[in-house]
Amino acid sequence: MIDMLRLLPQYTAEEFDSRHRLAIVAAQRTKHILQGSRHAPSRFTKETTIALDEVLRGQVKYLIGQEARDAMKESKRSREGEMERVASMSGDDAKEIKKELSVYVDDTPPTVAAENEE
Repeated sequence: MIDMLRLLPQYTAEEFDSRHRLAIVAAQRTKHILQGSRHAPSRFTKETTIALDEVLRGQVKYLIGQEARDAMKESKRSREGEMERVASMSGDDAKEIKKELSVYVDDTPPTVAAENEE
């Protein structure tokens, strides 16, 4: 099987221990770009190609092994803390949030007149 990185002389193949890691890191970076993350100007137009180019050029940092596991645990703790903070909001805070969300979501039941029209 041909090593794809050898076909691209501008990239260094020594940075990645496997093609699988390269694919996973590039896929994660693509997801970030699609979610609105800023990226450096590129000669490419598709998000997947931009992400792969950034990863191969060493512009994307990633963690492996114990560092990655520790980072995932810290992220989980942060999310749980945020959920606890939201759950402990006072009634006034919750009413204000519901009021702001009502602009985007109308969860009121349909009126009787609207049901008769159908």
